[in-house]
Amino acid sequence: MKNLTVIIPFFNEEKFIEQSLDRVLKSNIADKILLIDDGSTDSSYEIVNEYIKTISFAKILKNKKNLGKGNALNIARRYINTSHVVIHDADLEYNPEDILKMIKKSRLSPNSLILGTRFKGSELRANQYKRTYYANKLMSFLFSFIHNFRISDIASCYKLMPSNFFNNLNIRENSFAIEVEILAKFLKYNKSIIEVPISYKGRSYEEGKKIKSIDGFRYIVKTFKYKFFD
Repeated sequence: MKNLTVIIPFFNEEKFIEQSLDRVLKSNIADKILLIDDGSTDSSYEIVNEYIKTISFAKILKNKKNLGKGNALNIARRYINTSHVVIHDADLEYNPEDILKMIKKSRLSPNSLILGTRFKGSELRANQYKRTYYANKLMSFLFSFIHNFRISDIASCYKLMPSNFFNNLNIRENSFAIEVEILAKFLKYNKSIIEVPISYKGRSYEEGKKIKSIDGFRYIVKTFKYKFFD
């Protein structure tokens, strides 16, 4: 792997965005950082804009209204000029230190998608809701069966992939089903997804966790859609 762009889409994350950026910079993984404010109505944009004033390799973009994560990632495609990209959500559920392990794998297999999994290894995992844990297990099993490729954690945010794939990826989904879409389309591009164990610290719904029960249904529908119809 030559160099890496970290894409950080965010929406109303004023409580966590500064700390999240601190962690990304401390991990020293990024050659470029693209932050996409997806129509925040709080002070997220102002916080980030002030934060990155002295960071030459960081850029912020803004949607006037909330259009979803897929739209934010499609915007980011126009600004990618590194060999690889990785997606990092702006909350504190994921630790960018884990991306270092993903980078090592990518160097050995630069044309593969490196997926951070929360279901392998002995890394620290905390505050996982039982219903989302088992739902993800079930949906990952279904995805693996339908796509004939074993994946343990289809809902993971952490995906490190070649830019020549990402830049030609027209993302249709704006809900959490985007995770299924990216994996399914990558398997059509190159049937090589390598999993790396990562840590995880889930936040509560009171703290801003956004995934809902309906998203599980969408995962199932899109598993079939992106295998047989798109």
